[in-house]
Amino acid sequence: MKDARAARWSACDAPATKSFSSARLDEDDELHPLNRSMTESFMDHIASVEERRSSDHDDQAVRKHSTQVPVLIVVLVAAAVTGLSVFYLSRPQPLLVQGEVDATRLDIAARVDGRVKDVPVARGQNVASGAVLVSIENPETIAKRDQMVAAKAVAEAQLANVLVGTRAETIAVRKAELARVQAGRVLAQKTFDRIHTLTDQGNSPQARLDQATDSLHESERAVDQAQSAYEQAVNGHTKEERDIARANVEKADADIRAVQSAIDQLVVQAPIASQVYQRNVEPGEYVAPGVPLMSLIDLADVWIHFDLREDLIKTLKIGDRLDVRIPALGDRRIAVVVKLIATKGEYVSWRATRATGDFDLRTFSIRAYPVEPIPELRPGMSAYLDWGARQ
Repeated sequence: MKDARAARWSACDAPATKSFSSARLDEDDELHPLNRSMTESFMDHIASVEERRSSDHDDQAVRKHSTQVPVLIVVLVAAAVTGLSVFYLSRPQPLLVQGEVDATRLDIAARVDGRVKDVPVARGQNVASGAVLVSIENPETIAKRDQMVAAKAVAEAQLANVLVGTRAETIAVRKAELARVQAGRVLAQKTFDRIHTLTDQGNSPQARLDQATDSLHESERAVDQAQSAYEQAVNGHTKEERDIARANVEKADADIRAVQSAIDQLVVQAPIASQVYQRNVEPGEYVAPGVPLMSLIDLADVWIHFDLREDLIKTLKIGDRLDVRIPALGDRRIAVVVKLIATKGEYVSWRATRATGDFDLRTFSIRAYPVEPIPELRPGMSAYLDWGARQ
């Protein structure tokens, strides 16, 4: 306020002071020189005061201007921040769907028990189809195979014996036996005739006739038995016996194949060309049937798995193409085609259909396969899909 009064005084009183000074100088020209010098000194003092007042006024204006510039900058920065905040808050947020690269995994297990002899592959190694993964030892199975081979040899020998038929010597023996009993029957018949005649004449008791009759019947039955034995020897084995012998051979062969199959499983091989993902056994360990020995990954069958809420798949169908980003490959974009949409929702998503949370949206599994092979694509890599850009 003091500066303001000084400015007003300087603006209003300066002309009067100047005129007064001029009049006094005109009058002092006639006075003593001392008075003249005092007057000039007074005038110089007044001029210096006026200069100081003018300089203070200019400094005040500069300070006022320098204060206004930072305020203006702060206002502009606040306006820019407010505008950017409104822009980012008002625009729709992008919907990014995260997926994961996956591939076919094969868990290789043993079908027989035994002790691990050798594991010639290491984790991360690429193996060809049919490559040996694990070798197992089982001496009991090997011995069982040898036993089955011997049983087959016995069955084959029995079949050969049946097919050859009865030996000639056996036939001769049966023929001689038949001739003997036939001779005995002739003798028994003659004896019966004589005793029967004597009995009729009263010269022989009835008991003797009964004995002769029994002897005749026995000789007839012996002839029938010898005749059957001879015919059996001549005809050989029946068709059913030959079939039984053949079946025994086939059974022995099947037993050998079953044991051999178990022996073949002692060497575990890779079913397809793949990469070893996990190795669960070491040499010397005992393994049981069904226990996983190692896991393989088929890198030729790679896809990207997404879990989509049911409100997102309404516009998705089999055969649609999507552009996904793979951060592990430098945010590379690859084209994939949808080949599988789960027929049933698997679990509940985190987002409710209403704010009150009456019920939740279910999630469906999606598989999308790369249009072109990507050798660098590995299972477990993340994949991102901009769902808003797709629509």
